[in-house]
This record gives sequence, C-alpha cells and structure tokens, in this order.
Amino acid sequence: MATVNASLTPLPGHLYVVATPIGNLADLTERARAILGATDLVACEDTRTTGALLKHLGLHRELVSYHEHNETGAAENLAGLIAGGRSVALVSDAGTPGLSDPGFRLVRACRRRRLPVVPVPGPSALTAVLCAAGLPTNGFLFVGFLPPKSAARTVFLEKYRNFDYTLALYESCHRIDKFAAEIVTVLGPERVICIAKEVTKLHETFLVGLAADVAGQLARMSHKGEFVVLIAPKDFTP
Repeated sequence: MATVNASLTPLPGHLYVVATPIGNLADLTERARAILGATDLVACEDTRTTGALLKHLGLHRELVSYHEHNETGAAENLAGLIAGGRSVALVSDAGTPGLSDPGFRLVRACRRRRLPVVPVPGPSALTAVLCAAGLPTNGFLFVGFLPPKSAARTVFLEKYRNFDYTLALYESCHRIDKFAAEIVTVLGPERVICIAKEVTKLHETFLVGLAADVAGQLARMSHKGEFVVLIAPKDFTP
C-alpha cells in the first residue's frame, strides 16, 4: 500500500509560505505545486502573474490580492480567514515571500494569533546568487532595496565601508548603473563585488570582480530585469 506524504496536503487553519520560481519554471518543487493546488486560497502580489503560473501548472485556485498597497488590511483579513479554518498559500511574484516583500506582515499577523505558519522552501534570488558568486558566505547582511536617492545610498555605503561580512541587496534596472558608480566612488575601484541579473533565466549573467571592472562591463550590457548585488568585505581577494 502506498504511503501518503502528509506534507503535500494542506491542513485547515494553516498559512503556507510558498516559494515560486524566479525565472525557470522547472524550479518549482513538487511540494509547492501540491500545496498551491490544494489550499483554499492563494494570496499573491499580482493575480495576473500568479494566475499565469497556476495556468501553466494546470491549476485553478481562488486568488486574493495581497501587496504593498493593501497589506495592512489584507493581512488581518487573511489571518481572520485562517483563524476560521481556511488554508492559505502565500506567494510573491517570484521567489520566497517575506524577503524584502510585504508577505512578512501576514506571517506576523498569523504569529500574533498563534496560527500555524508552514514554510514551503524553494527558489530565492538572494541565495541563488550567494551560492554562485564566489564571495564569502560565512556571514552576510541582506538589506533588500536601498533608498532611491543617491545621497541615502552613499550614506549606507559609508556606514558599512568596513563591514566584516558580505553585503547583499536588490537593485532595479533604473538605478543599477548609478549604484555601481557609487560603489566605485565610495568603496574604491578595487572592492570586490558581484552584480547578477536574470538569474535562472536564459540570459543569466554574473559579473564578478573589481568594482571598476564590473561597472564597466555593466555599462555595456542590457539592463533588463532586476539585479542582485553583493559587496565583499574590504580585505577580500577573489
């Protein structure tokens, strides 16, 4: 008699934090697919994006919009549904929810009510780049997206100039050139950095080396997509 894997069956009154692909759809785990296909609701940033993923998987679920503009009220409403016995899968547009993402407020609302929160781990742009860049990973500080103003980013770089561990952050295609130039100016042209884009996609690119060299390479390439930036400790040599 076959054994049923209980972890593939969502339980009533549980929140499931489900990681989804960051580019390559084959990276979705068996468990993630099973949970997405069986929870009562799927809470997502953009119903169009998640709807397309579910359609690709042949799944039809009720979607609830949950994003940075409605997160406060939506988090409490969803937590109330979970308290009432509904099972909910939380996803972001791509990757692991809660990392530089409004999902943490729903998780917090559930924890405050002592509701079960179950991680369904999988793809993450942050960990994907950390494991493949060749910069130190014995410790790192992840800061999400830095402020859009150049002055604020400069203050951040000055503050962490001599940080003992790798700095990790996300940056948009609209600011990546400016930020790379700021790294060169503030931290120096020989600071070792990694700038990665389109991770797990067809045009995946890792630029790793001295900041001045990486900034130069970056200026000559397409800026499509979002970027992950790693900054090595001051004395690190590749």
